[in-house]
Amino acid sequence: MIARDVMTRKPKTVPPDATITAAADIMQESEVGLLPVVDDPHTMHVVGVITDRDITVRCTAHGHDPRSCTVGDHMTRPPLVTVHGDTEIDAVIDAMTRGQVRRVLVVSGKDRLHGVLTLADLGAKLGHWAPAKVGRALEHVALPVVTDAR
Repeated sequence: MIARDVMTRKPKTVPPDATITAAADIMQESEVGLLPVVDDPHTMHVVGVITDRDITVRCTAHGHDPRSCTVGDHMTRPPLVTVHGDTEIDAVIDAMTRGQVRRVLVVSGKDRLHGVLTLADLGAKLGHWAPAKVGRALEHVALPVVTDAR
């Protein structure tokens, strides 16, 4: 199985000049925690991602006004964790593990967005016939990053 078989197609996106409030509204309506940020809805060129955590940690926790701050001010910028549509699921899981992310963008060429693939997608589409693979992904992605505290 490959990424294209499991990904969510036509994900909701947001431009970098959208307000944080607008992005949060799209997330709430779509029941998602990540929006790809594209600079042009026709080319679907990815310039970053905004997550619910970005909104909380980078915007509201610092006392910024989400009605006036833009997505571009608080988004996660490249390099992002991405895969191509023909990437084997084991390689997708490896990319998630290396990047310590629960969601990857499925792109082609120069970061043209085709979909988003999440741990939830893996669970929903693979869990019944490959529970060990999904469990491995969840276990490794959920592990905390250990840093040297010295």
